[in-house]
Amino acid sequence: MIMRLRYFLFLLALLAISTPAQAPAKILKQAEKAMGGAKSLASVASFVKTGKISQPGRSGEGSFIVKTARPNLFYFSNDLYAESEVGYNGRSGWIRDSLNGLRTLTGVSSVNLQAKAAFRNALWLNYKKDKSKITSDGVVKINGASAHSLRLTTSKGVTIKLYFDTSTGLLIRDEIPNAAFVETTDYSDYRDVSGVKVAFAQRILIDNEIFDVRFIDVKTNSNLDDAEFDFPKRSGEPMPDIPALLKDLQANEDKVEELLDTYSYMQRSTSRVIDKNGVLQDKESLTYQLSFYKGYRIRRLIEKNGKPLSDDEQKDEDKEAGKRVEEIEKQIAKRESSGIPRDDESRRVSIAEVLRASKLSNPRRERFRGRDVIVFDFEPNPQFDYKNAKSMLKFFGKTAGAMWIDEKDKQVARLEATLSDSFNVGGGVVAKLKKGASFTLEQDRINDEIWLPSAADINLSVRVLLVKGIDLNQSIRSYDYRKFSTEVKDAKVDPVNQP
Repeated sequence: MIMRLRYFLFLLALLAISTPAQAPAKILKQAEKAMGGAKSLASVASFVKTGKISQPGRSGEGSFIVKTARPNLFYFSNDLYAESEVGYNGRSGWIRDSLNGLRTLTGVSSVNLQAKAAFRNALWLNYKKDKSKITSDGVVKINGASAHSLRLTTSKGVTIKLYFDTSTGLLIRDEIPNAAFVETTDYSDYRDVSGVKVAFAQRILIDNEIFDVRFIDVKTNSNLDDAEFDFPKRSGEPMPDIPALLKDLQANEDKVEELLDTYSYMQRSTSRVIDKNGVLQDKESLTYQLSFYKGYRIRRLIEKNGKPLSDDEQKDEDKEAGKRVEEIEKQIAKRESSGIPRDDESRRVSIAEVLRASKLSNPRRERFRGRDVIVFDFEPNPQFDYKNAKSMLKFFGKTAGAMWIDEKDKQVARLEATLSDSFNVGGGVVAKLKKGASFTLEQDRINDEIWLPSAADINLSVRVLLVKGIDLNQSIRSYDYRKFSTEVKDAKVDPVNQP
């Protein structure tokens, strides 16, 4: 009898091991069906949820409000113990609380909030279109129930963990990065609202604190104004004259063009990919030495994956740099002899020009890296003449985001932007950048005279020459700025003053 029992248990264990895990796509389909169907879920363009928030074992409760609107507008607030609210308006994320006041989110906090805003609006429905990846972690126990565990990793490397009840198919937990913490939300008390299942009870764990939320009223497809997701307005806060600020910004950009000829710096570009496990990994890196000659950039490769080039490879790179200088001289001579003005396509597009192609909103004063800054949201300006603009300005004219301007130096300290519409290169024949491409840029103050790039992150999907698209995820770091004089003929640089 004992031998039979052991044999039976062995067969059960063997069966459990040999049974393949359910495919992530199948789990998501089951969840969609359990929650009302993909079509019904996709038909909900907005939610307004109001209820109460409390903490187990503590007295008192506060109001809790969540608003979402497609594609990625998000807002929530509560007044338990103190007022707090967070929002993402499609251009920038922000937070206001009694401890730190109102501030714009940057870096990881901003990226995490954007991922949360997109997920709260569309769940996983658009994960293929958004170039996100879904992987399985098998079956786990959540509050005593068996659940399929999935990882949704966005194109920017944000991982959201999802747990679906194996019997009902419903989402019973998600884990979303929130700044330095992970926000864990358990869902229960699902009810039907406009044909979709909505969890009226949530238990939220963040920074080792537990909060219980119970919704009293849930409305779908309300006519929400975009302004409901914008920064709270501050009364009595004087702002600088915006046209004058942009004029000063342009003047400083012109000075930057002149000073660039005297600078050389290093730049490391690291490409990143999301591996089969949904983890963003560094793939390879290239390190360049960059300098400028008469406003034109000269780039010389010196390292691959952190290792210097061979002597022969470096000689070839040096020759190419010399040829680049000769080409610049020829272009300048040809232009001057024919009286043709400089081709602005080869010149850096100034930030002031970008702002003129954009519609500015929500100007506010903040502190960034210990300095006073003016922050704007920006989005495409429908009144701007894109038809006659140069191509790079057309590109920036289709972006939306936020910009931090140093109030004293009148220079851009940080920029975050997302492509709000697809952008065609060469009429779409050469390449097509897809909507949703994003990039960030930060600049540092160098030698107390010039602001130059220090960090950039690029994430985009592009179709090249009418073939299948490729994804580009790059981290670019610029450093070791030095002031040089440039010798034109041999493209050598001699240090005259190191910072």
